[in-house]
Amino acid sequence: MVRSEKTRQFIIEKTASIFNKKGYIGTYLSDLTNATGLTKGSIYGNFKDKNEVALEAFRFNYKLQTEKVLFLMKKEKSADKKLLAFLDHYKNEYVAIFKNGGCAILNTAVDSDDGNELLKQEVIGKIEDWVYRVVTILEEGIQQKELKKINSLEYAHRMIAQIEGSILLSKTLNQSDILLKNIELLKQDIELLKLK
Repeated sequence: MVRSEKTRQFIIEKTASIFNKKGYIGTYLSDLTNATGLTKGSIYGNFKDKNEVALEAFRFNYKLQTEKVLFLMKKEKSADKKLLAFLDHYKNEYVAIFKNGGCAILNTAVDSDDGNELLKQEVIGKIEDWVYRVVTILEEGIQQKELKKINSLEYAHRMIAQIEGSILLSKTLNQSDILLKNIELLKQDIELLKLK
């Protein structure tokens, strides 16, 4: 890495949780300078504007969670085990996720929905990627005769909505049981999908 790449990465890592907690509009330049110890000139010498920092911070937060999930899922062979590993990630990592401000997709989607088209398009892409991964697992499970035939797209949407909604309620109400109980319900759904 050249010095500017190291500095950019430093800024991203130091500001990622701030953007995730405070949102794009709620994060000020003073938050960025305080978190990094750098001057305004140093930050804007490495990024075009706050929007670019926010975009890279979102990508960093997303990648942080995604890499963990994908690692767990790749270790599994069957479709049901991959989906269960996906759910176990949220069960085992929810404290860290909440400490980082909650789900980066959910937070950024809400924050950017009506005001930041660049961030909104990035979030849409990540959601579509998430849906594609779940659908692919389900379709492979159906083809391998591991899972019953279902509408994979509808199932993926329901699963993701239940996880995201549970994270929102659990974090907002400070009741982790909401997420944990819904994960168990999703696990039961997956068990029902298995061909005996």
